[in-house]
Amino acid sequence: MRTAVLVSGGGTNLQALIDAQSRGELGSAEIVCVISSKPGAFALERAAKANIPTAVVDRSTFAGSEDFDKAILEQLKHFDAELVVLAGFMRILGDTVLSQFPRRIINVHPSLIPSFCGDGFYGLRVHKAALDYGVKVTGATVFYVNEITDGGEIIVQKAVDVVEGDTPETLQRRVMEQAEWIILPQAVKLIAEKNDKL
Repeated sequence: MRTAVLVSGGGTNLQALIDAQSRGELGSAEIVCVISSKPGAFALERAAKANIPTAVVDRSTFAGSEDFDKAILEQLKHFDAELVVLAGFMRILGDTVLSQFPRRIINVHPSLIPSFCGDGFYGLRVHKAALDYGVKVTGATVFYVNEITDGGEIIVQKAVDVVEGDTPETLQRRVMEQAEWIILPQAVKLIAEKNDKL
């Protein structure tokens, strides 16, 4: 299953996918390209090191989101992508892309949806909200992307304990290590296995 990974930054979730692929843990899924919304994103270096083709669709060069979406779609078609994984991709995709990949776009969010999700909840903001609220357990969720921010069907979740003295930064790191980097490859494998049976 030809898999495109969309990134905007450092690419730690991308690295988790690359590592899982090298261990043979993505099933029949194969990462065929990495597309970044930012030139110079470190994720592009991670992809190059793994000999994965890359493309940059620089959001700042597009007047509106519709044109940006069309450019993303062009790249996805160019690489003949069948599955799209958002891995730290800091843009909301519109219907131009969503309609072409029904139940074929997934994202990972650093909380147990429906907690601390939706518009405005990303990065450290999610973990700060969890700590401010006083939850004892948080985690990560992989879900199908639809037109509602963080509103699609849940594929897999994993809980992570909040510990005494946590800061948004320490919690972010633990959620990545104990949940995101584990369940994102798992979800890709699950979808690929379902696809194999079709």
